[in-house]
Amino acid sequence: MMDRTDRHCRYLLRLISRHVLLYTEMVATGALLHGDPARALVHDPAEHPLALQLGGSAPEALALCARLAEDWGFDEVNLNLGCPSERVQEHRFGACLMAEPERVAACIAAMRAATSLPVTVKTRLGIDDRDSYDELCRFIRAVSAAGCRTVILHARKAWLQGLSPKENREVPPLRYDWVYALKRDFPMIEVIINGGLTGLDAVEAQLAHVDGVMIGREAYRNPYLLAEADRRFFGALLPAPTRAEVLARYEDYMRREQAVGTPFHHMTRHLAGLFLGQPGARQWRRGLATRAAPARAHRGLFVA
Repeated sequence: MMDRTDRHCRYLLRLISRHVLLYTEMVATGALLHGDPARALVHDPAEHPLALQLGGSAPEALALCARLAEDWGFDEVNLNLGCPSERVQEHRFGACLMAEPERVAACIAAMRAATSLPVTVKTRLGIDDRDSYDELCRFIRAVSAAGCRTVILHARKAWLQGLSPKENREVPPLRYDWVYALKRDFPMIEVIINGGLTGLDAVEAQLAHVDGVMIGREAYRNPYLLAEADRRFFGALLPAPTRAEVLARYEDYMRREQAVGTPFHHMTRHLAGLFLGQPGARQWRRGLATRAAPARAHRGLFVA
């Protein structure tokens, strides 16, 4: 979810659901240790529960970043082992680390020693020709032995060469059955499934087999799909907010952010899908793309 789930996006999603666990974009350890950590770590208290997702392969650096995650008040720290992009591979993190289970185990152990936060991983089913179920089990066994108790599985393998990141989200076939088998074979691990899931009915069906579900790009494309999640899965009693209520509260947030110099388009870009499937949705998106003034919705239309 690079260039998607920044703090403004997360604030919007939190207005829609109070209980779903939100994740940051993947943040490279070097950006935190050699850049301005506040740029990636600052967040609104309303965003919680919130996990920091890290990219890296050096145990010492990941340990320092895990400590930063705790110091900055995050609720979980997650190691990304699923991104297949060439840029990520050049820096030796993401999905390519599935070829180095011992290194991954060392990273997890170092992170766990540095923080009291839960340390989780997000990974694939395999990479390139290293894609047998036995190899996946060996990898999960190493992760588990290092102390990781929650594994988020994008239910596809990744091709490190020949496919773009977008193609890697679509071309390798989904293997939900492998994820179910892992839950059966590793009952002590919390197994979260990811990939190809686009609605709450699909989420509910998955919960018969696994412990949880992660929705990525569909939640960005159509954020309001999360509106019923609190009542359906977390026992909330209050009705879901309407789109108009979400927008009104987000407008208040935008005004506060504008007052401290946040560019308006950094916030409005996340609103494109709020009225997906509603009358006037196309005009709404067009208006967001062309207007620079604060906006609100009226019957699904963009007005100044």
